[in-house]
Amino acid sequence: MEQLDNRIRLALVDDHKMLLGALTEWIRNAASDINMVAAVSTWPDLLTHVEFPVDVVLLDLDLKDNIPISLKISTLKTAGVKTVLMSTYSEPNVVREALAAGALGYLVKSEDADMIVEAIRSATRGESYISAELDLALNASDVGGAPKLSAQERRVMALYGGGEPVKAVAYQLSISEETAKSYLKRIREKYRVAGIDVGTKVALRKRAIQDGILLAGLAPQDF
Repeated sequence: MEQLDNRIRLALVDDHKMLLGALTEWIRNAASDINMVAAVSTWPDLLTHVEFPVDVVLLDLDLKDNIPISLKISTLKTAGVKTVLMSTYSEPNVVREALAAGALGYLVKSEDADMIVEAIRSATRGESYISAELDLALNASDVGGAPKLSAQERRVMALYGGGEPVKAVAYQLSISEETAKSYLKRIREKYRVAGIDVGTKVALRKRAIQDGILLAGLAPQDF
């Protein structure tokens, strides 16, 4: 039978059964473009699952199996699978190791659920996505310089700084209005930590022009 389902095929690996169940239910109800095909509690269960390999694996960093995370990521990469990591903590050195090994996403488990879905979508596009909280920790030494924004954050900043209301930004990027608001909150927080105030729309627009995200006098197009 011809495969007609173009949704992102997702596997979730977490040894906390309650979180596993809650995340599975939430993603199935909230993201129509994601097909949760596997939810398992161990690394071997993932590799031997009938649906493996999948498009993206949302992987708990804290599985207590003594298998190096770099080995897991390289195994998934070899199979053509994108990896988004979840953890209860945000130790910068661990994150750098995971990103260097090829992980495309890193989320602290306290992150908003909408952001988990965005991280999965970003990974599918081959874009990196890390928790706002963690990104601040990784870039805390860069005070005074422009913070590092993800591709999607730059799109949001360009549209919003170009004069679009939040609802229009959300529509053009095919995300929810709440997710667009979350992106704006992350952007402003990243600039705040860098010592730059973009609390108003005017200030954000000026900064977007200064950092080359938005061309002066032009609406954002083809970015």
